[in-house]
Amino acid sequence: MTDSGSWVSLFSGGKDSSWALYRALERGLSVSRLLTVHPGEESYMYHVPETRLTGLAAESIDIDLVEVEPDDLGAADADDASTQGDREIEPLEAALSTLQTELSDGLTGVTAGAVESEFQTSRIQAMCDRLGIDLFAPLWQRDPVELGHEMLDAGFDIRIVQVAAGGLDESWLGRTLDADAFSDLQRLNQEYGVHVLGEGGEFETLVTDGPHMRRPIELSYETVWEGTRGHIHVTDARLGDT
Repeated sequence: MTDSGSWVSLFSGGKDSSWALYRALERGLSVSRLLTVHPGEESYMYHVPETRLTGLAAESIDIDLVEVEPDDLGAADADDASTQGDREIEPLEAALSTLQTELSDGLTGVTAGAVESEFQTSRIQAMCDRLGIDLFAPLWQRDPVELGHEMLDAGFDIRIVQVAAGGLDESWLGRTLDADAFSDLQRLNQEYGVHVLGEGGEFETLVTDGPHMRRPIELSYETVWEGTRGHIHVTDARLGDT
């Protein structure tokens, strides 16, 4: 893998993509763009909730953001996961291909926050192979409990913005993923099989502050509960003081 040249961070604002970005910056990779795909209400490949907040995150991190607005990805009506995953990677690949020609020193590679999803990672790797660029995936196949502790120890402020699993009720919406919450997730892993990092879609997150951010994201929100799952609806978001 080549460390020099321009890198693009595949960025949703959640903890995994934020950690991949953070580790890339720690390593000295020149990340010149963040890239967010706004997939609509459902997706097989992409983080869905509150992706619009990546604009504030990018401002705080001080890296330019590229936003990809695909047509309806059709995930709600898909009957073949493999075909759908291939379809969803197309707008991302097109955006990266454009960046290859726009960046003055070309595109060396992308960062990705995949932990265990072969479905996502295999498609991102195949895309990188087609584009002739590298993939930096520092979370890949790491122990999830160790990763969670590393994020907290680094000073990441992580909010839970969506839940969809047994044991995760409305009280988790908006909850800070601190040491106590992480301990509760490990207990729920034993009782319900909840993945401690939400890799099975059990929950989604938003990083509101961290060592790579100059100003925290402050939120006002409402909770939306639908019986067995729910999400927060952000009513106002802003950057706080340093």
